[in-house]
Amino acid sequence: MVDLGKIKQLYNFSKQLSFSDANELISAAQSNSFTKREIIIEEGSKMNTVYFVRSGMIRKYFINEKGEEITFALIPENYIVANVDVILFDQASRFYYEAIEKTKTFSIDYDVIQKIFESNPKLETNRKKFFQRIVREAHLRIEGFVLHTPEERYVKFIEKYPDINNRVPDKYIANVLGITPVSLSRIRARIVDRKMNTK
Repeated sequence: MVDLGKIKQLYNFSKQLSFSDANELISAAQSNSFTKREIIIEEGSKMNTVYFVRSGMIRKYFINEKGEEITFALIPENYIVANVDVILFDQASRFYYEAIEKTKTFSIDYDVIQKIFESNPKLETNRKKFFQRIVREAHLRIEGFVLHTPEERYVKFIEKYPDINNRVPDKYIANVLGITPVSLSRIRARIVDRKMNTK
């Protein structure tokens, strides 16, 4: 069963979204289940499906000119996954989206969301919030690389995703933070040393 409370929290709908409004969206949604390592969206795809991650985790990555997979984002429960290249820029996806755990989602075609939102002023307001969230996340990521040290980025990342270290390989986390796995190990060691020295 879809947790409407979590959906409200994610979109920050608050009291503006009634149960009937939420139910209108849910009625258009489909439940999905993906196995570990299953590709959800391919590079080059123009799929415009929007996914809400109910359980599991999705990795967003690209393949560089050396043929290496570079992880761009890790998306856990209660977050949205969408082909942003299509929705925002009307171009094919530059990324792969892969379930890195057994993952359950519900999904809605973005064209359907558009129609529902356009016919309901309350929901139209929250469509803007959805885009604002995308822009905000992108801005914070750029800001993090400009204003924060790798260690500060790691600390903020772990504060946001406290169980991530136990769920994904270090190389994925290092990619997201823009550092090497060796640097990630050193950062963790420094943090542990400081905690030991303060005891």
